[in-house]
Amino acid sequence: MNIFRHRPNAAPGLSVLALLIAVTGCSSADDSAAAAVPSPGENAARLCRNLDKVLPEKVDGLEREDPEPRSALTAGWGGPAIILRCGVERPAKMVDPKVANGDDPDAVGGGVNGVGWLMEELGGGKTRFTTSGRLAYVEVTVPKDRDDSAVLVDLAKPVKKAIPEGIAD
Repeated sequence: MNIFRHRPNAAPGLSVLALLIAVTGCSSADDSAAAAVPSPGENAARLCRNLDKVLPEKVDGLEREDPEPRSALTAGWGGPAIILRCGVERPAKMVDPKVANGDDPDAVGGGVNGVGWLMEELGGGKTRFTTSGRLAYVEVTVPKDRDDSAVLVDLAKPVKKAIPEGIAD
């Protein structure tokens, strides 16, 4: 017996279903973050993998939700995401005399719980922090309306544990 014989309206129904699937598939309901994966040298990559193993499940009260593409060199928490990238290049502002003298309004150095950070104000209310005085550079981008100090406090212990003090290559 042919079960499709008595379904004269099946084709229009299928085309509506196909249209709904296509529209749904194109929507941006997926809110996952993306982060460029750094390409550090062998030593920094090893340290970054060690950092990934000791990162907390929560930062500033937000659950860990790693960005795409998945990598041991990147991590994320919440949405909009707090993004950590390990093994980044040294920021140009880190050697800028204006920053060292406190003359750059968009960048300043400081420390939180034994970890030195360069803070840079980005567009849209975001702030980027990059470790200083460590054998690998760790960058943390904090979205607008998040507590920068809570983020850095939560990350200080794992950074100190995994990334020794020194001058990065």
